[in-house]
Amino acid sequence: MDVSKRIIVLRERCGLTQNGLAERAGVSQTHLRRVELGQADITIGHLQLLCDAMSISIQDFFQDESNSDEIAVAFSKLSPKQKTLLLSFLESL
Repeated sequence: MDVSKRIIVLRERCGLTQNGLAERAGVSQTHLRRVELGQADITIGHLQLLCDAMSISIQDFFQDESNSDEIAVAFSKLSPKQKTLLLSFLESL
């Protein structure tokens, strides 16, 4: 699992910017940016702070959601109308 990519996916799923997540978690925005870029490592303590700020558990963070992550990113790029249409389609199945 790529921890940096997972942080990005979960942060975006929560609707948070890097600055917003860093502020909520009480960590440096610069450090968070470097972690997301893969330029710095993250301690379990800082990861716990990020998870707390996103209201998820460490277990949720490491849960394998390989397909779900890709779907969530694709869904986040849809317009509101496209999201509504997609949800209506899925509910019809």
